[in-house]
Amino acid sequence: MPLPGTIDVSTVLLQATQSDAFTQIQNDALLSSSLWINIALAGLSILLFVYMGRNVEAGRARLIWGATLLIPLVSISSYLGLASGLTVGFIEMPAGHALAGEEVMSQWGRYLTWALSTPMILLALGLLADVDAGSIFTVIAADIGMCVTGLAAALITSSYMFRWLFYIVSCAFFLVVLYALLVEWPESADGAGTGEIFGTLRVLTVVLWLGYPIIWAVGVEGFAIVQSVGLTSWGYSALDVLAKYVFSFLLLRWVAANERVVSAAGGMSSALGGD
Repeated sequence: MPLPGTIDVSTVLLQATQSDAFTQIQNDALLSSSLWINIALAGLSILLFVYMGRNVEAGRARLIWGATLLIPLVSISSYLGLASGLTVGFIEMPAGHALAGEEVMSQWGRYLTWALSTPMILLALGLLADVDAGSIFTVIAADIGMCVTGLAAALITSSYMFRWLFYIVSCAFFLVVLYALLVEWPESADGAGTGEIFGTLRVLTVVLWLGYPIIWAVGVEGFAIVQSVGLTSWGYSALDVLAKYVFSFLLLRWVAANERVVSAAGGMSSALGGD
């Protein structure tokens, strides 16, 4: 704690960094629009999902609705952090990187968003497919591991090699998630009577989630083939709109219209305290 009449240097630096980031974001129309469009859509999604789930009563269906609602709630908080400069920083790329020695904006707050929102997507899918609690826990743990190691890959400035090593580890965690979505969970969904909607949401999720590591690899964090932070940010934001809000709308609309089907498959609901 600084003495009376003195200045806390760390606080000043933090505020200066946020101020610089905020100014740079607002002066870049492409970058700024990629954030504010998500803030607006997340806000609208929250209101829409609250309305759509107003008559959902069964315990298991309400668990899915709650997980679905958390997705835009996390997103609007995260995107406000990005737009304000709170969860944005500047890092110097290591030797070997295409932009070695240059200072690059890092939207590290996105990884926090993904670490909190993607588990809700997987929880909702697991509940829909009526898979056991152990499987859901394992897949969510792998998902969080994917996001945390992805964050490490994005922030490491000491070694270009280690950026890619963490990227590879993150992709390995991703393979665990893909295996569950493509191999294990579809069978459970068929048995629960939710196979058709699960299949639609599975394809949507897998295809869109594959886009994130691709954007990382070609963007400023990876090979820097695309060196525009604004363009990279729009790529992530577009994926977020489809993988979160469109996904959640399709899921919640189906659950609200098929509450009996959701409640009938009671394996997971019993394990988690539902009907």
